[in-house]
Amino acid sequence: MTGLAVLFALLGAASNAMGTAFQRKAASRVSEGGGLRLIIRLARQPAWLIGIAGVIGAALFQALALANGPLSLVQPLFILELPFALMIAVPLLHRRLSRAGWQAVAGVVAGLGLVLLSAAPSGARSDASMARWIPVLILCLGTAAAAVVVARPGRPPLFRAAMLGTASAISNALTAALLKSAVGTLDDDGFVAFLGMWQTYGFVLTGITAVLLLENALQAGPLAASQPALTIGDATLSLVLGVTLFDETIRTGWWLLPELIGAGLVLWGVLRLTRVVPHLADMAH
Repeated sequence: MTGLAVLFALLGAASNAMGTAFQRKAASRVSEGGGLRLIIRLARQPAWLIGIAGVIGAALFQALALANGPLSLVQPLFILELPFALMIAVPLLHRRLSRAGWQAVAGVVAGLGLVLLSAAPSGARSDASMARWIPVLILCLGTAAAAVVVARPGRPPLFRAAMLGTASAISNALTAALLKSAVGTLDDDGFVAFLGMWQTYGFVLTGITAVLLLENALQAGPLAASQPALTIGDATLSLVLGVTLFDETIRTGWWLLPELIGAGLVLWGVLRLTRVVPHLADMAH
C-alpha cells in the first residue's frame, strides 16, 4: 500500500508540475489584476486550460495516493513538483541545465528522501472527530485569510507573492486533509456516503480557493518569492495535519537531527531552483 501511495504521489507531482508550468506561462501574459477577473482572462488562453488539466490529473493521483498512504507521507512528496517542472521545461526549450541546477535538483531529492526515511511516516486512519476538525479549520482558514488581507495590491511584489503563496500552501494542505477523509469514506462506505460528507464539499471549495490563490501568487511577483512558501509550507502543514487529525506518527528523538538536515537540503535546493526556473521561463517568451 505504501508503495502505491509513493507511486501515485510521484505521478501527481509530475502532473502538477506540468500544470504549474503552463499556468505560469499563461499568468505572465496577462496584465496586472487579481481575483475572478484574472481567472476569466486566463481562461481564454489554451496554455492555462492545459495547466488546469494537469492540476485535475494531479488531484486524481493525489486522491489515489491518499487512499493508500498517510497524509504525512503523500504531501511532502509533492515537493518534487519543482524539480519535475524544471526537467519538463529544459527539453521543451531545448536548453541544458547548468551544473548548479542539477546540484539543486539533487539537493531537493536527497533532502526529501532523508526526511521521509528518517521520519518514517505511518498511519492508516482517514477519519477525525469534529473536535479535531473545528480548531484545524479555524486556524487554517483564519491564517490563509489574514495572508490574503495583508497581500493587498500596493504592497511590494515579493511580499505579495510570498503571502499569497503561503495562503495557497495552507489551502492545499487543508484540501489534502479533507480529500483524505472523503476518499476514506468512499473506500469504506461507498459513493452515497461520500456525497453525504461535508468534507467532500469542503475539499472542492478549498481546492478551488487554492487554485485561485496560486494564480494570484504567480501573477503578483517572482517565483523565488512564492515557490518556497508553496512547497515547504504545504509539506510542513500536511505533516502537522496528518499527526493532529489522523493520529499519524513520525519518528522523533535523535531522528530529528537527520530530519532537520534533510529539511535544510530541501530548502536550499528549492531556493536555488527558483533562480533557474524563472530564467528558463523568460527564455521561452
